[in-house]
Amino acid sequence: MYKIFFSLVFKRLDPEQAHHLAFRWIRLAARVPVLRTFLAAALAPRHKELRTEAFGLRMHGPFGLAAGFDKNAVGIDGMAMLGFDHVEIGTVTGEPQPGNPKQRLFRLVKDRALINRMGFNNDGSLRVAARLASRTPVFRTVVGVNIGKTKAVPEEEAVADYVKSAERLAPYADYLVVNVSSPNTPGLRDLQATQALRPLLSAVREAADGAVSARRVPLLVKIAPDLAGEDIDAVADLAVELGLDGIIATNTTIARDGLGLKSDPSLVKETGGLSGAPLKERSLEVLRRLYARVGDRITLVGVGGVENAEDAWQRILAGATLVQGYSAFIYEGPFYARALHKGLAARLRTSPYATLAEAVGADVRKTA
Repeated sequence: MYKIFFSLVFKRLDPEQAHHLAFRWIRLAARVPVLRTFLAAALAPRHKELRTEAFGLRMHGPFGLAAGFDKNAVGIDGMAMLGFDHVEIGTVTGEPQPGNPKQRLFRLVKDRALINRMGFNNDGSLRVAARLASRTPVFRTVVGVNIGKTKAVPEEEAVADYVKSAERLAPYADYLVVNVSSPNTPGLRDLQATQALRPLLSAVREAADGAVSARRVPLLVKIAPDLAGEDIDAVADLAVELGLDGIIATNTTIARDGLGLKSDPSLVKETGGLSGAPLKERSLEVLRRLYARVGDRITLVGVGGVENAEDAWQRILAGATLVQGYSAFIYEGPFYARALHKGLAARLRTSPYATLAEAVGADVRKTA
């Protein structure tokens, strides 16, 4: 039914307009007590065997919503209602910014993909922090906060900009993510180089610790799929050295060649980050390389082309403790998380592994 609705309604709308419309409906539904209870029962049934622990946090399962959908922390309960086990909000920048000029979001329907050059449009860390502070959760879910650089801030002042966001947002984050991998903020990906990344991550760690004394806020870094192998290894080694809690692999790609894209060439050539099904293999490749490098010393989060339970299962076998989706949600609709959880539970039951934790990285260990 959703696919018919998508074809008749959403497909005819500008992608960003469709996103705002759908998200508004989700938020409205989550505000109606009886309706949200009914929807959560239908869309978010729990599977005990999928219970997951990561960074010392307990979750109903391993599958969460990637950053980018809820940039301003306005619909966390709505996304939990739809079955996401954790919700990563953002990317949030130190200062509010409108993002890049429209049109900046494109659907590649034939490829089940998106291209975006949103440019971190968000309300800024001060307003988002205030919103999180005043939030009264309806559903229990883990909330990650993804932070990035304000576009107007020069690269030499990037650390201070991230620190500002960390100080404001860490008190309300179950975990904090440093995003240095979006292709839509000029110079941002240069921060993935270890000589720039080391002082940035160290400063954010110190800022989070200073802002929250009662607990240690887990800190992760999100990397691009376009890094060369030796750069992936360097980030992995740095993460271990600094005692980071996790790495998210991966963000969107600027690549187009070799992905077998079938959509109109005029769409394919749009600048921005490509996400969705075409990213599947590269994201999985990066994840395997990371796990081979860090093992169980760091928690890995697999994202990029996760369309169904089999994709999530492959991420787990490749080393991911947590898995995230976003683009496929646009194409699959409100039953996306439910179907993925059901299929993942079925795969675990028929596997040789007693728990999901036991399955994490199993395929990589076999070939080591």
